[in-house]
Formats: sequence, C-alpha cells, structure tokens
Amino acid sequence: MKTISENRAFGGIQGVYSHMSEACGFEMTFAVFMPPQAKNGPVPCLWYLSGLTCTHENAMTKAGLQAHAAEFGLAVVYPDTSPRGEDVANDEAYDLGQGAGFYLNATEEPWASHFQMETYIASELRDLVTEKFAISVHHGITGHSMGGHGALTLAMKYPGHYQSLSAFAPIANPTQSDWGRKQLSAYLGSDEQVWRAHDASLLLQDTGWSSDVLVDQGVDDQFLALLKPDTLVSALINSGTSHTYRFHEGYDHSYYFVSTFARDHVAWHAERLRS
Repeated sequence: MKTISENRAFGGIQGVYSHMSEACGFEMTFAVFMPPQAKNGPVPCLWYLSGLTCTHENAMTKAGLQAHAAEFGLAVVYPDTSPRGEDVANDEAYDLGQGAGFYLNATEEPWASHFQMETYIASELRDLVTEKFAISVHHGITGHSMGGHGALTLAMKYPGHYQSLSAFAPIANPTQSDWGRKQLSAYLGSDEQVWRAHDASLLLQDTGWSSDVLVDQGVDDQFLALLKPDTLVSALINSGTSHTYRFHEGYDHSYYFVSTFARDHVAWHAERLRS
C-alpha cells in the first residue's frame, strides 16, 4: 500500500492511498478518514460508495462526512468506482466502463478481466483497511446513486459484513431502468435471472435485510425516473423490512443534497455500530 497524501482534518487524518488489486488486476486508489478517537484503539467503519463518474475524491471533498465522523468516532472508507488505466476496458458513455463499475463482478468480456468490484469492495479492500488501520469488526455501508445501489445490494449479499445500512438516492430497481439494464447486460450477459442479485428491490424479496435501513431521496431529483424509489418503498413494505424512507422537497441529485443529510446518516450508523 502506498500513501499518496495525508492531511489533518477535524482532529483526525484524511488519507489517500493506492495498492495493486488482485481482484481487479490493476492499481486501485482509495481514501480513508480516521477520526481522532482512533488514537485510543479501533473504531467502527463506515463505507461510502460513490455514484457514476465519481472517484474516491468526490465524496471525500464534497460530502462533508469527516466532521460528522470525527464527532461520532467513525472511520470512513471511500473506494473508487472502478479500475482505471489505459489497459482497462472503457466506453464512450459516462454510464458504462471506467467510473461505472456498478459494484458487481463482471462475467462478460471485455469487462471481466478487471471489473471485479464486488470482490474488491466486500473482500479485498475490506481485508486491507482492517489490516492497515485501527478499524474494528463493526462496519456499516452507505452510498449515493450507483453507490446507493451498491450499498443496498452488498449489504444484503454479505449480511455478516455490515451491521448498518443506508443510502442516498439509490438506483433502486436497475433491472427495470436504463441505469441498470444497459450495464447489467454488458457486464453479466443477457440472462435476467442473473441480474436479480444486483437489484435491491428484488433482493429484498429473495434475500432480505434483517435490520433497518435509512434512505433519503430528493423529490426534485432530475433522475427520479431512472432511480425508481417507489419500487424500493414497495419492496421494503412488502418484505416487512424496518425502514425510514424520507422524501425531501426541493432537493436534487447533487452533493448539496448528500451533504445536507450526511450527518443524519453518520449518526444512524454510529448508533447501530456502537450498540
């Protein structure tokens, strides 16, 4: 693991690091905020998964999570959204290829060689940060848009990994959305039964989530038709999943929306990870 930068922030350290990923077969960059409480021993960890086109840097600089994480004593991990580099497959469209890994393991070429983001997030990077940083066994996961999709699906697929779950404006039903059908068919092939494991609304029927979930959604989100929040609300109700789903008038899909409600999410995770 290489240290790219480390800066003092809110009494803790905001670092950016890189390492050679075995899962993705390429060098990956990620960021970790360690709160001041980590000086006294391991702290719970919150994973923040970013949306389409983002790197580790977008949420690190725009979401304002560090101040809240320092207040509540949580580490925050910001992974990248895909492998990157000249030898990594890409597409001219912003919603496929580099910056658009969708937090799954691709099985179709040319993507399968490097796009193994599910294994990378849930296993490889998890093992690395728990080895290198003062992080406890208590982990929560959240994310925005494509990252909200990743947070919901990974939490349900790896229930032993995460004890708390939330999302900001997640892509909630990708098997029935242009933000999903295009990518799932490219990465996983044409069998739509395979896609079910990457659709939060369907996973609630198939697997479920044993704890509660917090979701925030802007009513003025310009991508509302692609996100399909109503489908996720119905799935939560029908599966009997305890949830707080908040719709906010006037808020769009931007990081202004995320940063407005960031403290609520950090507090939500802190309460559950410390109980």
